[in-house]
Amino acid sequence: MPPEFLSDVSPASWWGPHQADGRLWVADAHGRRLGFLGALIDHERLHIEQLQVLRQHQGRGIGRRLLAAAVEAARARGLGSVTLTTFRSVRWNAPFYASAGFVETEPGDMPAGLAAVVAHEQALGWPDRCAMTLAL
Repeated sequence: MPPEFLSDVSPASWWGPHQADGRLWVADAHGRRLGFLGALIDHERLHIEQLQVLRQHQGRGIGRRLLAAAVEAARARGLGSVTLTTFRSVRWNAPFYASAGFVETEPGDMPAGLAAVVAHEQALGWPDRCAMTLAL
């Protein structure tokens, strides 16, 4: 079952198909959910839709381990890259992903699906968003 705290972010029912298809990773300790990463597959890439770690458990490597698990799963599926969108200027967002090897993707280099995500986020009024890619 998806983590209970997902309801603060999105309905837990949203993540059921991700879990069934092996695209949801959950960190827990002693039966308590600490964080999760949910992704989708778009052609030859794994796209991270959301990575969240409960605030009181941040800074302990949980997010990095979730990210590593998703990257390893993408490699095991034979995918060519892992992508995501995030905020450029929030220190625990783009800099965190850059420290894991992701690089900002220029608009002209984005696959159509990724460009659509960025356009949608900009239309929502999030101008500080960027796309990042980790080539596998």
